[in-house]
This record gives sequence, C-alpha cells and structure tokens, in this order.
Amino acid sequence: MTNWRWWICSLLFVATTVNYLDRQVLSLTYKEFIAPEFHWTDADYGTITSLFSIFYAIACLFAGKFVDWMGTKKGYLIAIGVWSLGAVMHAGCGIATTWFVPEVDSVAALRAVEAGSNVALTISTVSVYLFLLCRGILALGESGNFPAAIKTTAEYFPKKDRAFATSIFNAGASVGALAAPLLIPPLAKNFGWEMAFIIIGALGFLWMFFWQFMYDKPEKSKHVNEAELMYIHQDDVASEEDAPSSASLRDPVRANAPEGAPSSDEKSIPFIQCFRYKQTWSFIVGKFLTDGVWWFFLFWAPAYFQDQFNAPASSPLGQGLIFTLYAIVTVISLFGGYLPKLFVEKKGMHPYNGRMLAMLIFAFFPLVALAAQPLGAYSPWWPAILIGIAGAGHQAWSANIFSTVGDMFPKSTIASITGIGAMAGGIGSMIIQKVAGNLFTYAEGQGAAFHFMGFEGKPAGYFIMFCFCGLAYLVGWIIMKALVPKYKPVEA
Repeated sequence: MTNWRWWICSLLFVATTVNYLDRQVLSLTYKEFIAPEFHWTDADYGTITSLFSIFYAIACLFAGKFVDWMGTKKGYLIAIGVWSLGAVMHAGCGIATTWFVPEVDSVAALRAVEAGSNVALTISTVSVYLFLLCRGILALGESGNFPAAIKTTAEYFPKKDRAFATSIFNAGASVGALAAPLLIPPLAKNFGWEMAFIIIGALGFLWMFFWQFMYDKPEKSKHVNEAELMYIHQDDVASEEDAPSSASLRDPVRANAPEGAPSSDEKSIPFIQCFRYKQTWSFIVGKFLTDGVWWFFLFWAPAYFQDQFNAPASSPLGQGLIFTLYAIVTVISLFGGYLPKLFVEKKGMHPYNGRMLAMLIFAFFPLVALAAQPLGAYSPWWPAILIGIAGAGHQAWSANIFSTVGDMFPKSTIASITGIGAMAGGIGSMIIQKVAGNLFTYAEGQGAAFHFMGFEGKPAGYFIMFCFCGLAYLVGWIIMKALVPKYKPVEA
C-alpha cells in the first residue's frame, strides 16, 4: 500500500504552520515595536484582535460552503493566496499612516510624536483602521484553512484515522506558534517589523506551488495505488452489502466528476438546513466556548510575559518563555489524536464515543491555568509551563472536535459544518479579545483599587481571564454531550 495520504497530511501541516506564523507576527511585534510607533494602548490592540476574530467568524460562515463549491484544490489555493497577501500588506501600514496624518512626514517621525497629544491620538486611530483592513484580508483567507484541511482529511483518511491525521496537521498551529518567537522578534529587531510581515507572509505563496502539483482527489491521484484507495474508502466498503472493488472506486464518472461536486451516492445538505440538527449546534457550542481561549493565549501571551515579568518577545527570557510554552503544546497535543485511535483499536469503542471520552480527558488540562498567576509570583517559568499544558489540552480537544464533524455528516457537507463551527469560534474569540483588552486597560488605570482574589491592577485582570480559560472546556463538553448524548449520523 502506498502512503500518499501522509504526504498530503504533511502539506496540511505546513499550511497550518504558515497560517499561525502569519497570525502571530502582530502579537510578537505589538508590545515592543508597533505600540510605541503608533501610540497604541491595550484597548487598541484588543479592538484589533477582537475585530479580526469577528472578520474571521463572518468569513468562516461562507468559507466552508466556498470550499465545498470550489473543491478542495482550488478552494485551498485561493484561501492561502488571499491570506498571504493580507499578511504582507501589514508592512505598508506605517507609510500609509503618514499619508493621512499631515503633521508627520516619515515613518520615523511617528514614534517621535509626543505621547498623549492630539497628533498621537490621530496616529493611533488611523493606524488601527489600516491594520484592521489588513487583518480583515488576512481573516478572509485564513477562514478557508480549516474547512479545506478537514475536507481533505475526510477525502484521504478513513474515520478511525481522521483524529490522528487532524492532530498532526493541527499541530502546525503549535509548531507555528513555537517557531514564531524564534523567527519574528529577531527579524523585527534586525530588519524592522515590516520585514517580519513580508518574509513570513511570503511563505504562503511558496506553499501554493507544492499544493498545485501534489494534490488530487485520491481516485484521480497517480500516487495512490489500489490498496491505499481501498484503505481510504474502507468505511464506504463496510457500509455496503456488496463491497465495491478498487476499480469501481476509480470509475470514470466518480474520478472525473467536478471537484466540488458530491459523489453520486450522497447528497449535499442545504446550508440553512444544517442549522436544524443538534449535531451542528453541538459543534457550534464546543467551538464558541473554547476557540477564544486558544486565541487569547496566542494573542496575549507575549504581552503577558512583558507586562508581568519584564520579558519582551525579543529578549532571551521572553523567547525562552514563549518557546517553552509552545514546545509543551506541540509535544503533548500530538497524543490528542492518538488517544481516540487507541480507544477504538484497543478498547473496541465506536470512533465517536472514543472521541468524546478523549475530549472529556483533555477538558481537564486547561484547569491548570488557574494556578498560572499565583505560581507566577515564584517564577515566570511556572505560567509558561502551565499555560503550555492548557494550550496542549486545547489542541488535543480541537483535533477531536473537528473529527466529530466527519463522524456525523456526509463528506459533501463537512467543509460547510466546519465553517459554521469556525464562525462560532471566531465570535467567541471576538468577545474574549475585546473583554481582555478593555479589562487590562481599565485594571492598569485603577491600580490597587482593582483587585481579584489577592491580586491588584493588571495582574488581577490576567487572573480573571485565566479563570475563564480554565473552566471553558468542561462547560463546553457538558453542553455538547447534552445535545448529542450518543452517536447519531446526519442523513441528507
């Protein structure tokens, strides 16, 4: 049997890595490089990250349907092309700001403006809108990543392997976040923050070349032999009374159908009808309550380490803390896809039941974030380690919640349902980012007058956010289980 499916999975991994590298450039340059130049506050940054989340959420609502319509190959190419363009465009925000602020005649003059002056306020306002434009384009393209990747996984892997394959490509989020502190701050420090956006953004255009020449539907791919094709379609074979031969899986009608069209033996569920199923709402709730937690750690961890421990992202300590955090996420999260596979193969559980049990186990991991702020009084390494464990829990949870879509919905509708769930996750993230930005600015201004469980000022604000992050997954799992207490596939 050939193993071309794993080469395709590796492409999904690289795309997700690039996706998160592009998303991380702003968070790793915000506090040290961008905020002083554009006179931003945490509230400004919170506005940008929250609106990015809602842009992403709205785009996700349509991205899944777009990928189902265009097909995996074209849909993915368009998605990564758009987000790479948006990433590179961030580099022009400084020059563009000078066009709208007549009081400054160069990018260097932006930083020299007196803090708190009317000109500084104008600079911050104009630059926020320009960054929002770029973030909107970035969000539009990035919204297609997970619908396309999940659809590809459903095309190339049987159900029992999908969570493991998803955990591998989803680890790209952790690897991207892991590589980011080693790549981005040095680029920004030595060549300017603009070059960080340009160099990282250009990686997506390179990926497009490989996708164009490596991906085809398994029925059409010259790299997939008959044994691998039968393995990929084992669920279809098992569900039919008369098992089809490998030749029938490659029949001209099936192999040469338009890429975005459903196969002849399944119907696509109309988009609006998707919201009639409890299975859809279970996925929505799980994503809404938990995606924002991951994005909070992604967007705010560098600022947290600088605020609390005076460890900028470009400093050895700052790089070490962020690297440690995401190293823990990367290593532990890979087990997230293997655990349900273990339950299925060794314990004989149904794939969906094995996934839900695994998700319950991983829902307990984020609880350690409750201790991050108290233990931070002893060493900054404690928050890095504990947030890393919480993040690993999220990534393991994420690999499994994505796979529940493939368990219960026909392949022709997987990208649409994934997009709906990603929209819900984006809305949840928007709320968390906006609340966090305003909370931190308010807490910092109030100082000792603002306190929570023994902490004062901004540290109290961080502790409040960590408490929510720690509890979100257990609440999400309970609601999901209440909506879909046992496996029930959706039929078109």
